[in-house]
Amino acid sequence: MVRAVEQEQESKKLTSMILDFKGSNDNKDEEMDQMKEKFAKLLLGEDMSGGGTGVSSALALSNAITNLAASVFGEQSRLEPMSTERKARWRKEMAWLLSVTDHIVELVPSHQKNKDGSDMEIMVTKQRNDLLMNIPALRTLDRMLIDGLDTFKDQTEFYYLSKDASDSEKGNNKREDDKWWLPTVKVPADGLSEAARKNLQVQKECVTQVLKAAMAINAQLLSEMEIPESYIESLPKNGRASLGDSIYKSITDEFFDPDQFLSSMDLSSEHKILDLKNRIEASIVIWKRKMHQKDSKSWGSGVSMEKRELFEERVEIILHLIKHRFPGLPQSSLDISKIEYNKDVGQAVLESYSRILESLAHTVMSRIEDVIRADLLTQDPPESNPTKDDSRPNSVHGGDDSESTNAQTLSDLLTWTTDQNDNEDQTEPQLETPKENNDQKNLTKLNMLITKKISYLESLGGLRSPTSRH
Repeated sequence: MVRAVEQEQESKKLTSMILDFKGSNDNKDEEMDQMKEKFAKLLLGEDMSGGGTGVSSALALSNAITNLAASVFGEQSRLEPMSTERKARWRKEMAWLLSVTDHIVELVPSHQKNKDGSDMEIMVTKQRNDLLMNIPALRTLDRMLIDGLDTFKDQTEFYYLSKDASDSEKGNNKREDDKWWLPTVKVPADGLSEAARKNLQVQKECVTQVLKAAMAINAQLLSEMEIPESYIESLPKNGRASLGDSIYKSITDEFFDPDQFLSSMDLSSEHKILDLKNRIEASIVIWKRKMHQKDSKSWGSGVSMEKRELFEERVEIILHLIKHRFPGLPQSSLDISKIEYNKDVGQAVLESYSRILESLAHTVMSRIEDVIRADLLTQDPPESNPTKDDSRPNSVHGGDDSESTNAQTLSDLLTWTTDQNDNEDQTEPQLETPKENNDQKNLTKLNMLITKKISYLESLGGLRSPTSRH
């Protein structure tokens, strides 16, 4: 009898192992099918008819990364961790798409020792330098964002009301911006605890640095891409026609203040900000080409070369301010055109990866600011509380007025120095776990890596020269 029971148990165990093995094989087969489908779309250039009318490999890969991020992250309407399934899918499918960059190589000189002891110089392959430098950096930023969301896993101090909640439930924290569909944050009547506030501030500072780094990498990549002829052909004949008389007059005035210029512009909606950005980028392209071709017709014979460079520098300052004050803007016409016609697969991967990380960081920053704003409303009456204006698009730096004031200086907006990171490490050691310390070290290394990319003066210097094809 005992023997029969033991045999039955062993039979059940064996059956369970067989089923587990079969299930594991089924999962592997399913993953293989998914991988085949993805790479088939890439090879066909998204033209599933196979007629050869698909997009370039670079654009197909860029679209694949963008679409994956959209399906995995979505709106990210709450400050909460990603689910295990979404996280696993993101890491797995991004690894597939990034594997292409392992085979983008360049030839470099090396030495080989022969059997007779003599040295011979040979050429060997290694991963292209821009990919070797930026892929690990972007992976670090990726992990820091996801790990930052994980810190809110067990928090119980704030929660979100349903979309159908009444105005009385929402109280003073009712959304009045254009993102009315996002859920409303609720915090305790006496506000968040000190520990929760510190954690929010730590995560906000971390996400700010991630956002700056992703923006810097993306801006550098876009500046290196060639301007398509189709975009150039669509431009007006001169910069004045692109900017309009009033903007042109402000920029060419003897006394010019970029902050005052922006404050005088109507930036009340995303559409108006993007329109201004498009006009400025178009004028920069026009003026660079005119200067490169030494054609003074559009400026008039009385304008010196020094004046031309000064006016070009002014519009570039405005462009940098717009990009850093409003990081959540959609892509400009120039950016869209560059991405569409870019043929470099490596650049396409880096640009799309940095762009979606920039977008995710901006979204996470907005969710953190929502919670901070709800907490501030419990401490001060709405009319006396200087919270940010929700009618305006979010800037890189949210929060109180002192932060916003500091964020408006050019050095803060356009540079990110190692000393600033070191100061942050010294002021907040007690708030960081060992894992956070590792991330901060990685962020400091990353900062040293890209400081040149986001230096204000060097950015102007790099942008001032026309591309080689012009």
